[in-house]
Amino acid sequence: QVQLVESGGGLVQAGGSLRLSCAASGRTFSTHTMGWFRQAPGKERQFVAAISPTGDRTVYGDSVKGRFTISRDNPKNTVYLQMNNLKPADTGVYHCARNRGVAITQRAMEYDYWGQGTQVTVSS
Repeated sequence: QVQLVESGGGLVQAGGSLRLSCAASGRTFSTHTMGWFRQAPGKERQFVAAISPTGDRTVYGDSVKGRFTISRDNPKNTVYLQMNNLKPADTGVYHCARNRGVAITQRAMEYDYWGQGTQVTVSS
């Protein structure tokens, strides 16, 4: 059983920064791609970023490229999302998720474990 627990969300003004963390339980963290998704009220879940098991490859959603950075610390079983130059459109609940394997994919259906999420609110 894998458990994912996000933290670091909050309220920030436009242009500000936040760093999200996702702590994972279990011994298979370092062998899976990890991803971040977000969901705003009334909208579909949106891919944000993903990182390969060793951290050498990353992929970002178009709306966050150049502003967000995903990273991971395998000995600590933790994945991070550094969010800079935040915009009101970034508001939503951010979930981390574990991919079923090593491929870096953007489809939610290819992720098998999900955290409860952390709220990010960006005010204008």
